[in-house]
Amino acid sequence: MVQRAANERDFHPHVMFMDEMSCALPGPRKLPKEAEQRAALPEAPPSNGFLMDTISPPPLPQKAFKSPTEAWAYLAEIYHRNTGFIRDQLVGLSKGNVPNGRVRAFYPEVQVTSRSYGKTDSTLAYGYLHTPGIYRTTVTAPDLFKNYLVQQFSVILRNHGGTIDVGESSTRIPLHFALAPDERIDGEAINALPIPLRDLFDVPDLQDTDDEIANGTFVPPPGGPYPLAHFTAPRVDYSLYRLSHYTGTDAEHFQNFVIFTNYGFYVDEFCRLAKQYMAEGHPDYEAFVEPGNCETRNVRLGGGVTGTPASRAPQMPAYHLKMSGARGITFVNIGVGPSNAKTITDHIAVLRPHAWIMLGHCAGLRNSQELGDYVLAHAYLREDHVLDADLPVTVSIPALAEVQVALEEAVAEITHLHGIETKRIMRTGTVASFDNRNWELRDQTEITRQLSQSRAVALDMESATIAANGFRFRVPYGTLLCVSDKPLHGELKLPGMASDFYRKQVGQHLLIGLRAMEILRNSPPEKLHSRKLRSFAETAFQ
Repeated sequence: MVQRAANERDFHPHVMFMDEMSCALPGPRKLPKEAEQRAALPEAPPSNGFLMDTISPPPLPQKAFKSPTEAWAYLAEIYHRNTGFIRDQLVGLSKGNVPNGRVRAFYPEVQVTSRSYGKTDSTLAYGYLHTPGIYRTTVTAPDLFKNYLVQQFSVILRNHGGTIDVGESSTRIPLHFALAPDERIDGEAINALPIPLRDLFDVPDLQDTDDEIANGTFVPPPGGPYPLAHFTAPRVDYSLYRLSHYTGTDAEHFQNFVIFTNYGFYVDEFCRLAKQYMAEGHPDYEAFVEPGNCETRNVRLGGGVTGTPASRAPQMPAYHLKMSGARGITFVNIGVGPSNAKTITDHIAVLRPHAWIMLGHCAGLRNSQELGDYVLAHAYLREDHVLDADLPVTVSIPALAEVQVALEEAVAEITHLHGIETKRIMRTGTVASFDNRNWELRDQTEITRQLSQSRAVALDMESATIAANGFRFRVPYGTLLCVSDKPLHGELKLPGMASDFYRKQVGQHLLIGLRAMEILRNSPPEKLHSRKLRSFAETAFQ
């Protein structure tokens, strides 16, 4: 949702495809409807040695606002006009009207200026402009991010005064991101076109979609402009599309409190509880959304079901207990492995959730543990390797007190055990995450030595990845696992034991996770968003 300050304004001819290699097309002409009539079309003009004219909507001026809502409204006006322009040209093309030149429009841009090194008296972990200068961010999907943007504008104005300046950026909107994820165009007519689409429209540019800002590796020029948020607008758009693909639900349904699991049993119980809440008229949750964007409304609000469940399960299905202001809970089954854990958190991070936790099964590593005991992670041994290039393993991933306390309180409430009694069923310690599911098949001498030296009490494949990406993207994180086997001690579940174990423990474990999220939801922002996750020269946006 951000502009990468100065660099994003540079032109990269090696990745912008055919901008300066395409030639002008003749005036509008009609394409035949049938693909087999392609031969009847005029031959496409040569695409080397000529400069194609550019078709763009008239430029809009930059405007300064004291009102966060008025700033958002102008931003939305720019976005909808410019994406609509691209979309209209594509629709026209599908009907046979070839544009007279290359179609181009730009993302809206937000700019704020700091003129002082003065400190701001606030306990919030965000909302600060660290150095005098200009800060910029490109923005996409303003309707989806309305509440978030208005809040960020409000905090910056309160802390620094001045104005929120909104105008057009020089970052091009790719054709793919001007369309809604579920929007369909007449592909047959497009395929009949005797010229590549990227000769007529801008396409995604990898220069604009990396994580340099979030990783802390982006170096702005002296004096700025500085980045205002962690993600560029194309990076956000990319993730919004991938979320729909991976989870089977649109981004608009995602809530600000996210639970990840690595077992389908938890999904079954979550769906059962969610539908029970809807049938009983739960006082907080308004709707339950399943893959396919199938929505069950709370009977308190009239009830009913809209949409149809997905005919095929997506790779990482997501389920949403929705509340007003996106204050509900999203539940995602990420399956097994650190690759999935990184993939889904890479994309959910652009929605700027308030917290995410891992709730799943693990191997217990201590003989004193019993099957069904809980493990509250306070440190992580990262042997997942999927984030090594983005976050060096030398960087420690601290436990966040706010999340730890919420999980401990939830365990006490749900199990009715308090104080020292909770130690009978829960260990606090290091969780190791390995990328090799079959580590038991190797010589275990080195592995067990490493686990012992790290003081690990549990092992899985996802928790360290989720925590590390939470740290990297400034999303509060935590982990509460349930011991399902003890491979180092030869204690594995037999089929009958497994069924009984899952029936008894999954329900309780899930209730603990839901209660922890409710506790976090009731925490003030200055308490939930920890300053431990902020680096030296942080972006002002949360």
